[in-house]
Parts: sequence; C-alpha cells; structure tokens
Amino acid sequence: MTSRTARLLFAAALAASATTIGSAAAASGSAAPAASSVTTGHTLPADTRFALRSDNEAAQQALAYLKQHDVPDAVAMAKLATWPEATWFTSGTPDQVRAQVRDTVRFAAAQHAVPVLVAYDIPLRDCSQYSSGGAQSDAAYQQWIAAFAQGVGSSKAVVIVEPDALANLPSDCSATTDPTGALTAGRIADIKYAVTALEAQPQTVVYLDAGNSQWHSVGDMAQRLIQSDVAHAQGFFLNVSNYQPTDQTDRYGTWISKCVWFATAGPAWAAGHTDYCASQYYSGAAPNDGQPGNAVSPTDPSTWHWTDAWFDQNVGTPPAAQLTHFVVDTSRNGLGAWTPPAGTYSDAQTWCNPPGRGIGARPTAATGVPLADAYLYIKTIGESDGGCTRGTAGPGDPEYGGSVDPAAGAWWPAQALTLARNAVPALTFNTPHH
Repeated sequence: MTSRTARLLFAAALAASATTIGSAAAASGSAAPAASSVTTGHTLPADTRFALRSDNEAAQQALAYLKQHDVPDAVAMAKLATWPEATWFTSGTPDQVRAQVRDTVRFAAAQHAVPVLVAYDIPLRDCSQYSSGGAQSDAAYQQWIAAFAQGVGSSKAVVIVEPDALANLPSDCSATTDPTGALTAGRIADIKYAVTALEAQPQTVVYLDAGNSQWHSVGDMAQRLIQSDVAHAQGFFLNVSNYQPTDQTDRYGTWISKCVWFATAGPAWAAGHTDYCASQYYSGAAPNDGQPGNAVSPTDPSTWHWTDAWFDQNVGTPPAAQLTHFVVDTSRNGLGAWTPPAGTYSDAQTWCNPPGRGIGARPTAATGVPLADAYLYIKTIGESDGGCTRGTAGPGDPEYGGSVDPAAGAWWPAQALTLARNAVPALTFNTPHH
C-alpha cells in the first residue's frame, strides 16, 4: 500500500469513526474537559478550535469512493471530512431538538472543540420556497428555540440564529404575504426571543442574520439588526449559503457595524437614522456626477472607497468596544460569485448551485480583521441549494446539462467534489499544524 493511500485510509476512517466516539460520549453523559483555549463567557477566543460534525457526509463519501477504487476523489473527500462544519437543526419537537443539541455539544466536547450550531426553524422559512418549512406558529417557534437553548446549557457553542430570517422578512416575500405587517412583527419578536433565550446560557456566542453584500443596503440591514436586539447578541453573520468574496464581505460587515453604532450611540443628529449610512449602492461622499468611477457600484469594489470615505467623514473611529462583531460563511466563496454568460438567462439564479465554485478560507477565529470574529463553514459543503431552472421552462438545470438538481439540503457528491477541487486556498488535511 502506498503512503498516500495509507494516509487517505487513516483520515477517512478517523472522520467516519468520529460519530461513534462522540455518540459514546453523549450516551454516557460525560464530556471531555474543555480545550484550554475556551474561556468562560460570551466570547470567541482567537485560538478557538471548532468541532467536526457527527453526521459527516464527506467522510462517508470518501469511504464510498475508496470502495470504488477512486483514490483521487476519495482523497478530496477525506480532506474535506477533516474540516469543521456547522450542524443544522431544522425541525422536530422541542424535546427532540433539546436532545439533538445536547448530543451535539457533548460530541464537540469529546473533541475538545466548540460546535457551530444553526437554528433554522423560523415560521414561513425561506418565504415557503426552496428551503420551506419551519415552525407552525410564533408560539411553537419560541418553545422550540427555548428547548434549543436548554440543549446547549452551560456548554460552549456558537449559535447562528436563522439564516435569511432578517434579510428575507415576511414583508419581503411578496406584496400579498404580509399586508398588515403582523407576520413581520412576529418574526422580529421571534428573533428577539431567541436572543434572550440563548444569551441566558453562560457560554453561547450568538449571531443574527445580516444577509450578504449583494442584498440589502447597509442602512436597511443595520436597522433590521437593531430592531432584533443585536445589541444583546455577540453580533451578526454574513454570506451564509452564498458566494461573495471574504474581503468584500468583511468590508460590508464593518460598514454595518459602524452604521449600527452611528444610529444608536453616535452623534445626536444620527439617532435612529440608519438610512443616512452610505452603502454598497450609494455614498454621499462620491461626486455622483455620471463620470466613470464617481459613484458606488455594488458589483465594482474599486468604487467602494466612496463608502469608506463617507464613514470616515461621518462616523470616524468609534470606540472598538462599542462596535458589533460578525462571522462570515466561507464554505463556498473561494472563487467568489458566479458571473453567468451575458444574455443567457432571464433569471440566472446566481445564488442557486452556481457552477465551478470553490471552498474559501478555512475555519478560524483568528481572522486578522478587527470585527470579524471567525470564518466558518456554515453551509454544509456539498449540499444542494435546490432545483434551479434559471428562468427556463425546466425541469432541469441548464448549467448541469439539463439534469434536475437535488432538492435543497440533499447531499450532492459532484458538487462537493467541485467545491473541494476548486478550494482557495487549496484544501489540505486538517492537522494540528493548521
């Protein structure tokens, strides 16, 4: 046996057997001592180690490829299996989610690591589209999230609260979805309840939804976060299940943080006015005279210096301790967003299983960016976004030869391989030296 194959076998077997190890720890009710880097409180130390998932599809795929004697693809999946990803909780009764979360944090403790948990059960989830589902009422959701918090208990955990819940409010779904505003008010109340329930646990680190840099303006997103009690959470998360480059996402997140401060703790004239904030769409600091480069474009980061200039002029340098932090999903943004061929589709659905993408920056809490607490693999790498037709009659996806994409959340080996092969930086085995 070659050393390369031996290494593959070891890595794949290690990742696959992690479920057994973690399950044993959970079943016994005992947990290994926390890692020395994990401190008490609602913080995320720079040397935090994140946990592997118990249901590691990449490890299972590596073993499947190995059985088929497909060593190159097995190696790619074995590498992916050694990197930590978030665990999603999308349904179930309060009792079920309490038990599932408890098992997950115990599994992480057995690794001497911190789990990243995604709560994804908000009513009217995803505007009842590709990832539809969620609790049947606000009251049911609040019971579910309270049980989720109980499952975390005193364990250390990063909790990602409801992707798209704030960037895709019921009022955003359609003109007829929420005519009275009652559903949107209920959504905000649900998120505020989640913040209260989760922050009551001594070592949870809670982040709220802030979409991505090609969606809402800075001021709009800042206002939604303020309404949802972001001041009582650790911060917000960006780019979940999306593809925007990390440097652009960091910049957008920093603007949102400064805008939140500007409208809540800044000069008196700014109180309540997130709408004054410059954004990726417009900056009052730019000439805006129609000349090339003299206005902000969301798709041209070379123009974003005008937005930086507005914040320099109007916000200055707020006290660092008063600025809201954020985390970034880098699971699929290594090559940035997909640019479809011009004129090809009436709706290219650039967010939906775009071809040729790659994994981005590896999970770490040492980002080097003052307000970025961590880069994380939040979206499960290799899971489909759903069936994409890109404005065609369908039923298949024209970017994949007309075949029908797997349902949202389904494991898609071909996509996992593409993402792993195109990773930037190149995917390696996660060893203690990383």
